[in-house]
Amino acid sequence: MDERRRMPRIKEENKVTITVVSGEENLPKKIINWYLSKDISKSGIRIQTNIFLPVNTQLKIEVTLKDPPQMITAFAKVIWIKRFSTNDFCEAGLKFFNTSNEMIQQLEDYISSKL
Repeated sequence: MDERRRMPRIKEENKVTITVVSGEENLPKKIINWYLSKDISKSGIRIQTNIFLPVNTQLKIEVTLKDPPQMITAFAKVIWIKRFSTNDFCEAGLKFFNTSNEMIQQLEDYISSKL
């Protein structure tokens, strides 16, 4: 896969809580816990999940960043999904949308502090 990322991204595992906002009818419309982020930028996040989330599914996500501890809340859309046949996990690339300037600045500051 070609690298298409335009924003600085940090590799960091953080707890992510997800609520499905819109998408397939058979997806749970409730909070789904224990996702992990694999990396994050101010424009998106890559997560590991045990549920297949179809492309274009819209989500509300809460990310608990580690150091300093802080919570990021944003809306995101599934851009890509990859299922691993060796286990029951998937990885998904999510792109933030309808994101407040405050949240973008908070993410920028956090990422800058880690680079």
